[in-house]
Amino acid sequence: MAAAAREMRYRGKQAVNGSLAYDLDYAVRERELRHAGEAPKGREKARAKVYEAPRVLVRARQYVSPLAVLSVAAIMGLALLVLMNYVQLTLLSAETVQLQTQLTELETENVSLTAQYQRMFDMASVKEAAEAAGMSKPSGTQMSQLDLSAGDSAVAYRQKEPGLLSRILSSLHGGVYAVVEYFD
Repeated sequence: MAAAAREMRYRGKQAVNGSLAYDLDYAVRERELRHAGEAPKGREKARAKVYEAPRVLVRARQYVSPLAVLSVAAIMGLALLVLMNYVQLTLLSAETVQLQTQLTELETENVSLTAQYQRMFDMASVKEAAEAAGMSKPSGTQMSQLDLSAGDSAVAYRQKEPGLLSRILSSLHGGVYAVVEYFD
């Protein structure tokens, strides 16, 4: 009677036998119990199978799109152009630095030469050089006066209007000249 009382007490909805964790293998165990006496289905076929030599699997040849080849070639060409432009930029930068140093040298030389020039051309040295060459001030007979008291006059002539043929030829000449100038 004590055993029956104990069973009744733990059989209720509140009682737990063991762990509270979920039994994840429950469905697998139930399926194994249901099919416990049956023969396995897949084993008969496996015994009758004749073993063959393993086949070598060959990958199918991949098709390369001409567009993909062209795009790769274009990308490589553009990368080469960018690289060449960087080389040109580096060369131009080096040349710019060289020209700037040359400019500063020329500016200092200009300052010194300008000072020398101004020292050479003072009025006393110019007067001495002119007298040494035989130059003298002009006399009154060597000078002449220009009379501008008379009024100005101008004559305008009217040109003859060009004909149709001459206008066509001049426009053709202008067009040919423009094309030659464009391509030159």
